[in-house]
Amino acid sequence: MKKMRVAIIGQGRSGRGIHGEYFLSEANKNIQVVAIVDEIEERREKGMKEFGCDGYANYTELFGRNDIDLIVNASFSHMHFAIAKDCLEHGYNVLNEKPFAKTVYECMTLRKIAEEKGLIVTAFHQSLYGPTVLKIKEIIESGKIGNVKQINLRYSGFSRRWDWQTLQCFCAGGVYNTAPHPIGIGLSLIDWDPAAQVAYSHLDMALTSGDANDMAKIIITAPGKPLIDIEVNSADAYAPKQFKILGDKGTIYCGVTGDVSVKYIVPDELEPRPVIRTPLTNPTTGKPAYCGEKLPVHEETIPTGGDTFGSASQIFYDKLYDTIMNGAPLEVTAEKATKAIEIIEAVHAQNPLPLKY
Repeated sequence: MKKMRVAIIGQGRSGRGIHGEYFLSEANKNIQVVAIVDEIEERREKGMKEFGCDGYANYTELFGRNDIDLIVNASFSHMHFAIAKDCLEHGYNVLNEKPFAKTVYECMTLRKIAEEKGLIVTAFHQSLYGPTVLKIKEIIESGKIGNVKQINLRYSGFSRRWDWQTLQCFCAGGVYNTAPHPIGIGLSLIDWDPAAQVAYSHLDMALTSGDANDMAKIIITAPGKPLIDIEVNSADAYAPKQFKILGDKGTIYCGVTGDVSVKYIVPDELEPRPVIRTPLTNPTTGKPAYCGEKLPVHEETIPTGGDTFGSASQIFYDKLYDTIMNGAPLEVTAEKATKAIEIIEAVHAQNPLPLKY
């Protein structure tokens, strides 16, 4: 199989710790890193040795090379748009780390350039292929929990940050950093409905050292679709598992990895309960009674394998390889990545926080 040749811009936590980690793993069979870019010499030298590739201090030094099939843009968040635009204009396919860009206008600009030049541009929404997310979709499609009414997504914990990803000037904060995961997953569960919009949102700061949010509540609605309830909160010392999907016949509950728990009823097993208009009375005591019964509930625990970086990255890159190298339709499109940014931009517009840095 012909290798897809990749250049990585940035050797930080994402460029090296996520993308690079996958490229160096045994799971990667079809991608070759031919160049890395980082302004920090130590990181650059280490990357050149690890990947056996060329290294550059500035991404513009890549321009002119004709042996690059894809540029992975893992630069600072506020640089994603400008660097992606420059790379597209020089004829390269681009995969942006999340966030895809800061605004919908920036996303549309990247899409327009890519379309005009016949190139691929998209964002690294690998969490769409997380093991429990795939299992959730399978269970929903089976009809086991009935019609989905609400999707609760909680990416919360109890921790502090004090790095550049706490600064608004770096296009950072919990919503730009972390929320693309639950927003993308939530939108995928309602088929990326173009009518989806932010019905309510709230941003705040708790434990962060910067001026960007580390507390967020986002409610997304679309006509005829389940309500999506998202929290990204760094001040939750009793954080629940990430996913709870509520249907009219049952519930799915799980984390991003591990077992998926399902509780549900089978309607045919239920005793008919016609509406009673008169007050209920306990036939034994004669006292007022409350509606109460023990539902015949079924419960399953379904194991899953893999994780949101290793196995999910493999699925994402295998699909992207098939698009770039074989011409297959792109599954995680720039249009979908733009919809996630549309939600994020609306949340920030509704909740402007003061700039301090």
